This record gives sequence, structure tokens and C-alpha cells, in this order.
Amino acid sequence: MQVITTVAGVREAVRAWRKEGLTVGLVPTMGYLHEGHASLVKAAKADCDRVVVSVFVNPTQFGPNEDLQSYPRDLAHDEALLESLGADVLFYPAVDEMYAPNAATWVTVEGLTAGLCGKTRPTHFRGVCTVVSKLMNIVMPDKAFFGQKDAQQLAVIRRMVRDLNMNVEVVGCPIVREADGLAKSSRNTYLSPTEREAALVLSRAVFKGEELVRAGAATPLAVVEAMKKIIEAEPAARIDYVEAVDAESIEPVNTFEHDVLFAMAVYIGKTRLIDNFIAKAR
Repeated sequence: MQVITTVAGVREAVRAWRKEGLTVGLVPTMGYLHEGHASLVKAAKADCDRVVVSVFVNPTQFGPNEDLQSYPRDLAHDEALLESLGADVLFYPAVDEMYAPNAATWVTVEGLTAGLCGKTRPTHFRGVCTVVSKLMNIVMPDKAFFGQKDAQQLAVIRRMVRDLNMNVEVVGCPIVREADGLAKSSRNTYLSPTEREAALVLSRAVFKGEELVRAGAATPLAVVEAMKKIIEAEPAARIDYVEAVDAESIEPVNTFEHDVLFAMAVYIGKTRLIDNFIAKAR
């Protein structure tokens, strides 16, 4: 596996693969890799001849007073894991390699970014869309792989790719969970042992929601209310949102006419965690 820190270096590697007629997959990450990231790399390996994994803690998707400085980082661990998974390139750029000092261009997706995480993190998706579009322009992959845990992000990126006629297939991969149900997240490391136990309230709410949908719940609102009750019963939990939205448009819904995304963001202590599931149209 090559570790490349420059845009020019990645482009040179990809050009060589293209001359051989090979397909290329991209897995964008912010590092501190876990089994969820590993599942994306495995999916990319299965679908593409060569795989580029980016590790870049993107400053533009963090708002004021968020955890940019404290976000966990461990490049040695990431490099060893990616080597074991058979990734071909680890792209590890510095901030000034990705953003010129006078950078003035942003990529925004309107509408889909107004609610859910966008409501309390208003500049977040501008940063996500800008860095992902830059990575796609650098690597020019055939396919790019993202986790379903960030369901709103996945919908936003799909819309961006469609609207900008990007020649890349966006592949969503299932949420990977701990044995006790907690969704894998780099931010789980922030949790104390007591908070880690309290955080299970998120997956319990998800599993209850899925159970109610399978049982034929009349409306998405009824499912949301049941999920909220579970979370509100945990003293360490503070709800940012629990909502039912159209899985594609991220507009609020109260029927099962289309696929419904049940999404939540919950603070456990100071740590903000997200989780979700999708109910198919019926």
C-alpha cells in the first residue's frame, strides 16, 4: 500500500491504473478507523480493482465550538488496518494541500441540508460537500463508498453527484454495530464507561422502531413518539432530534408512501451520537 500526501501523487497513481484498464473505488474518511470503515473498504475491494482511502479531518465541516481539535487521530493504526484490508493507496493530505489559503469556492446542496443535522450544524454539509467533491475530482473514482449511519450525508452526496453530473456511483453500506448494538463511531471513544452504557439507548430506540414498523405501525409519527420515550427515560441522554423524513428528499413525512428514514441525534453527556434506520415504502 502506498501512503500519498499530495494531490499530484494520487492523480499519478490513478492515471497508471487507468492505463491498465482498472476500476477505482474511493472511501473518504476522517480516520481513527473502526470496523464500520473496514466494511466500506471491503465493499470497495469487492467492487473495484483498486481502492483509495482518504484520511483527512476536514476542518470546514466543523462548526464553532465543535470537536475539531479533539477529534481522535491515530495514523499508525489507520495505516496498519488499511494495509491488512488490502487498500492500495492511503491518501493523507495536510489541510493546506486540500485548501489553498485564499480558497473561496464552496459546494452546497440546498433543501436536504436544512433539517436534521443541518438544523443545529448549519455549515456542516457545506464542508462535507466541498471536501467530497474535491476528493472525487482528485481521484475520479468509478464508485465511492459511504456508511448508512450518516444517512443524511449519504442522501446529500447522492443529490450532489446527480445535480453536478459527476461520473461516479455512490454506494451506501449498512451500519456496523458493536455486539451490544451501539453503532460504530469514532466519537464513541469520548464516552466514559457510564456514558457508554447510557448510549445504548440509541440502538434500543432504533430496534424498537424497527419492531413497530414490522408490526404495521399506522404512522411514522407513532414510531417516532415511541422512540423518543425510550430515549427520554435515560437521564444521561438529551435529544437533539428524533424525526421521520423521506429517505431521499429528507422532507418530514407522516405516511409510509415512500421509504422513511427514522433518524436521531442524541447527546450522551457532551458527546453527540447519531443513529437511524429506513422503513421501506408500503
